[in-house]
Formats: sequence, C-alpha cells, structure tokens
Amino acid sequence: MAKSQKAVTEDKATDGADITQLRARFQKAMERRRNWIAHWQDCYEFALPQRNAAASNQTNGGKRLDRVFDATASDAVEQLAASLMAEITPPGGGWFELEPGGNVANADRQALTEQLGRAVRILQGHFDRSNFAVEMHQAFLDLVTAGTACLRLEKADLHSPSALRFTAVPLRDLAFEERSDGKMDAVFRKLALTRAEILATWPGATGFADDDRDGKDAPKRFTVIEAVLPATDRKTGYELCVFREDGDANTNDLIYRDRFDVSPYIAFRWMKAPGEIYGRSPVMKALPDIKTANKVVELVLKNASIAVSGIWQADDDGVLNPATIRLLPGSIIPKAVGSAGLKPLEAPGRFDVSDLVLSDLRDRIRRCLLADRLGQTDQPGMTATEVLERASENARLLGATYGRLQAELLYPLIRRALYILTQTGELPDIPLDGDVVVLRHAAPLAQLPKRVQAGQALDWLSRIAALGPDALAEVDLPVMVRWLADQFGVPDHLLRPSLPPEITEAV
Repeated sequence: MAKSQKAVTEDKATDGADITQLRARFQKAMERRRNWIAHWQDCYEFALPQRNAAASNQTNGGKRLDRVFDATASDAVEQLAASLMAEITPPGGGWFELEPGGNVANADRQALTEQLGRAVRILQGHFDRSNFAVEMHQAFLDLVTAGTACLRLEKADLHSPSALRFTAVPLRDLAFEERSDGKMDAVFRKLALTRAEILATWPGATGFADDDRDGKDAPKRFTVIEAVLPATDRKTGYELCVFREDGDANTNDLIYRDRFDVSPYIAFRWMKAPGEIYGRSPVMKALPDIKTANKVVELVLKNASIAVSGIWQADDDGVLNPATIRLLPGSIIPKAVGSAGLKPLEAPGRFDVSDLVLSDLRDRIRRCLLADRLGQTDQPGMTATEVLERASENARLLGATYGRLQAELLYPLIRRALYILTQTGELPDIPLDGDVVVLRHAAPLAQLPKRVQAGQALDWLSRIAALGPDALAEVDLPVMVRWLADQFGVPDHLLRPSLPPEITEAV
C-alpha cells in the first residue's frame, strides 16, 4: 500500500535529521583524525614510501623516494610485516580451529567435532582461493607503519572462485569512532565514485543529478561517505548509511540505507595510548632515529659528491669563464699568462662522524622494528634449547600486540567469514559464543607457549632419567608422549589408538 502524504513528509523529516547528525559525526571524526595526518605522512615517507596511504592528494605511480636516502626502516618494515603474516595468519593455512565449548554434552561432542572440522576445511579453502594473503600483507604493512589498519571483507561475485573478497583500505579514506567498550567498529569511509560505480556498489541508490558528465566527456565523480555504525535501536547489527559529503540536510543527500548483521570493516591496531582512538606503531617509536639516519646518509652522500667533484677557485682574469668549464679527463681550460688559473679549494674537514653514529642508529631502528628478533629462530647451528629460548623471547615481545590482534582482527575476521558462508548456504549458523563453539588460534605464534612448556618438560625428563631407572619409572611415558604430541601439534593419526579405560584397567 502506498504511503500517505503525511507519512512521506515525516520520513523526509526523519531522513533530514539523520543526515544532519551523520554529517556532524563525520566532521567530528575527521577533526579527531586531523592531528594524526602529518604523523602518518612522516611514517609512510620514511618507512614505506612506495605506499603513502596517508596522503589524500597522492598520484598513482608518482615518485616518492626523493627524500629517502637510507632504506633501513623500509627493509625492517617489510620484514616485520612478513613475519606477522607468517606467525599470525600464514598463507599455508592451519591458523584457526573450531572446537566444542564447555556446555556441549559428551554424547554430542564427537559429532560436533566432526562438523566443526568440516567447517574449518571449507572456510580455509575459501581463504586459500581468495585474495586474502595479498590484502592481509598490505594491511600488516599499514599496521606496522601507521599503527592502525583496516580490512574490508565482503561477499564476492558468483564468478569468483571464493565467496570472500578482501580489501586493505588505506587510512586516507577512513575515520573511526570508538565505543565505550574500546571497539573501533564505527567507520566512515570517503569515496569518489561515478554514478555507474555507485549503482554497482549499492543497487537502488538515489539522489543523483541527471547530468553525470563533468563537461569533458568523462563520467562525473561524486564524493560520498559510507558510514557503518553500530545500530542504536537494537543490541546487535550495524547500520549502513551512504550520503553526499557536500550539501544541506535534504533527502537527496541520503543515497542508500541498509543493515549489516556483521560489519564488513575490520579495524585493528598495533597498540593504543589511553584516551586515543588510533593506534601507535613501532615506526612511530623509531621515527627520530629513522629521520636522523636518513639525514646522516644524505650528508655523507653530499660529502662524497664534494670529494669526487671538488670545490675550485680561479682568478677573475677575463679569460677564464666558469660557466664553460667542464671538469672532464682530457679537457683544456684556458688561462691568462701569469695568472694562477684554476686551483682546488681544500675542504675544511672530513665527515667521518657518520661512522660513529650510523651503525648505532641502524641497530636501534632494527631493534624497534623487531628485525633482529623475528625470523631468527631457524638459523643453522642453533640448538633446540636456543630455538625455544628465542621463540619465548618473541612471544614476550609480541604478547601485548598479539592479544590485541586476537580481539580486534582474528575473531571479527572469522566471524565475518562464517557469516558470509552462512548466507551462501555452504555452512550452517555457527555461534562463536564460547559455550557451544570455541574459536582457537593455532598459528605458529599461538603455539610458542606450548612449545616452551614442551621444552621445559623434556628438560625435566632428561634430568629424571639421569637419576636412574627407578626415578624414570615414576613417569607415565605413554601419557607424556601424547601430551608432547599435543603440545607440538602432531596429528592424531601418527599415534597408536588409545585403549578404552575399561580395557586399560583390566590389563
């Protein structure tokens, strides 16, 4: 039934009020972000110049290395991002597991375990066939450089080999709000799209002028804001509102409105200072040393240029023309008879101070970016004890960051992926509530504490064996072997089947 004129008028008034509030929230979020832009630009310029994701006026393919003379920071950023990828979300898979929760009855646990194992295999297959590895690595680069990264996970089209499509969203397009519980799930994203792109992204979008050309036979681009905000009228879900950035509070500014059960944006941070929304990165910590090392190398290169070409002086005798002098082998420079001609000017000193500070600066940069720690546990000649000790040190260094990434990245990522596969009908609804289904992170970094405990147990066993057979007889070796297999992640089919308790008691 068609709405009455009064109802339509009320809806327009409500939409206008919503747009006014949304635009005010967006402007406030942009104000809070403004203080960070200059800091982000410095971090990207000196640590990740090939991807200046903080500048709003960057040009694709432009030169961004003109002011960078030392590549220590950029190399360490690449190593740290690659290490995080390998330690937290390895492309080979096996970095997450679904297990029955504590409220599942023992009779149903075996069947639920098989169902969850099948769900993990299906979900991992979609991750492998998607662009997850590429975009996740880009997001880790943003995380290490700027301290904040954002990944968008949406349903792919029907022709895609995977139902998942990932996009690493640059910080220059985003502004966030943080809830009282610390969740950074209110996202504003600025986009410049043509009318065709808007209709393809949000079918049914309205509020465009009939003339979609900019006068140069090119499609006109509209600046729109995509706002994904926690729903206020119910406890779960998110509201999607797309509106024009410019304009007043008329209804044409509201282009599209919808709802999400699970937000497509996954924003995560390296660390966060109290009272701040955006994260702080290891590059920010090392930025003074990065700038100093960059300046030292610049001065060394300038000094080398002076040492090669030299500084010269000559009498102004009317014969020698400095504009035509070329200091090349075999060249002849005319001079007046009796004049001194061209003579080199001795430099006042040598710039040898760089040898004293540059090595120390580079060591501190690598230390801040963990380049001297991560990836050093598999060097040739290391003993098993040394490997475990270094692994334990890495777990300690990344403990706080890993805990934040578990809460802000891994759990929302798996929850969103399961929701998409539930919508496509490939998986049933799997509640990650901790009571029925538990999500466990099984990446190499998550396994480090288990391996450290296993190393301590093996060290204890060797000390017990040194006491003699009587002491070793007090150890239940079959139980310890199975415990060690679980700690090291050994598959169950490599072990002998265990006997039921009643048969074991009879034997």
